[in-house]
Amino acid sequence: MTLARTGWIAALLLGLMAAGGVQPSPAAADDAWPVNKRLIGEDGDKSKDVSGIACTIPDGFPRSCLVIDDNLQDAQYVELTEGKLVAGSPVKLIDNTFKDKALELDGEGVAFSGGYFYVIGSHGHPRDKDHKLDPKKDADKIQAKIAASSQIVRFRTTGEDGSASGLERTPRLRDVIASDPALLPFVDMRLETNGLTIEGVAIKDDRTLLAGFRGPVLNGKCAVVLSVEVASLFGNGKSSDHRLYRLPLGDGRGVRDLAPFGDRILVLAGPAADGPGSYAVYAWDGASESVELLKDLPFDPKRKPEGLLPLDKTSTGLRVLIVFDGDKEGAPTPIEISGSGPRSSSCPAG
Repeated sequence: MTLARTGWIAALLLGLMAAGGVQPSPAAADDAWPVNKRLIGEDGDKSKDVSGIACTIPDGFPRSCLVIDDNLQDAQYVELTEGKLVAGSPVKLIDNTFKDKALELDGEGVAFSGGYFYVIGSHGHPRDKDHKLDPKKDADKIQAKIAASSQIVRFRTTGEDGSASGLERTPRLRDVIASDPALLPFVDMRLETNGLTIEGVAIKDDRTLLAGFRGPVLNGKCAVVLSVEVASLFGNGKSSDHRLYRLPLGDGRGVRDLAPFGDRILVLAGPAADGPGSYAVYAWDGASESVELLKDLPFDPKRKPEGLLPLDKTSTGLRVLIVFDGDKEGAPTPIEISGSGPRSSSCPAG
């Protein structure tokens, strides 16, 4: 296995495995970087449901970035500097309504590639922990919410002044999902019944979109990533060609975010079901069906890591920023990853 083939992170991991890398101490909520100005949330309050972040450059400071809150129709620019985030202007992504009431995109993942920001909706049944939505009486509302969330939005950014251009929306990924026999049985099912919902997105080589699924977890063990050509989603042609990857992220764990770093994809893994559970960061080459465990995350199990942003390489590994759903303005928290675990074998097909 050569450095040219695997990239610097794989070589680093091999060295750390041999050396028995040191794990960092647990990170607490008070380790979070402050947010200047305000990340906007539901009803104009401060955001409590940050679910994704991506930036226009892969490392260094300052960076122009985009953050999403899954309860809104908007995303929001932020400037990232060492030790803090500065909130900027909002960007309107969709305009779906039901009975004159705005419906959220349920934006769960952000990526940047080729001059475009990409924001992906959950493509799933609306969250309904208290089962207030009756499948018969509220069928029209449920379908309207699913349609609103079953979109990918992309736009170009023209700088740090909050401007955007060329905004496009596409619902085509839903057709691709429905064409796959492994995913079709889980379409429009509730999350608590292993229903389908997307929570991560990355763009590989400027041309391939990778959608990471929180659910379903296949056979209780295999998380799912769907690979689709960007041109088939946003171009003039329409195709259901795709590839489904099954990743062994642990029992009952799905994808909570995807983030490119070098020639690898970092995978934030977490429980598919609601409630407390364990989270971890893996490295994936984006081509095989095996992953390398980089770190089990040292957070209180009640906290919900939802977004992952690579920051920089360190002398012993790499540093990432984690944002949380359920914490004030995402509680952006830096974590050093200085050790690695074994390479997980591929999931069985079927």
